Amino acid sequence: MVREIIFYKTEGGRSPIRDFLESLSSKQAKKAAWVMGLVEDLDQVPGQYFQKMVNTDDLWEIRVKAGSDIFRFLGFFDGPKLVVLSHAFQKKTQKTPQQAIRLAEERKQDYFRRN
Repeated sequence: MVREIIFYKTEGGRSPIRDFLESLSSKQAKKAAWVMGLVEDLDQVPGQYFQKMVNTDDLWEIRVKAGSDIFRFLGFFDGPKLVVLSHAFQKKTQKTPQQAIRLAEERKQDYFRRN
């Protein structure tokens, strides 16, 4: 395994990523799991699936397209191998909403404060 993906948990133990995945259809969730598997297993993940976001506090995004639906999982690295996913949403516009980026960055700060 090249990388490991874990899900951010709130102080109360909630996992926003798990909640999001549970809201998807089984087909959508399977596709998301498949893409996360690529991110974990491949040295060089194609940019269509995983890339660093510009103008953010070192956030990365996992991109999932299931049929006509597009999902984004935002996260960050904790060391060279561990990817912590902190926010997920269904993408409906060209640009990633600023509030989604802000939320992912706040959760990143919270994660490092508590770990």
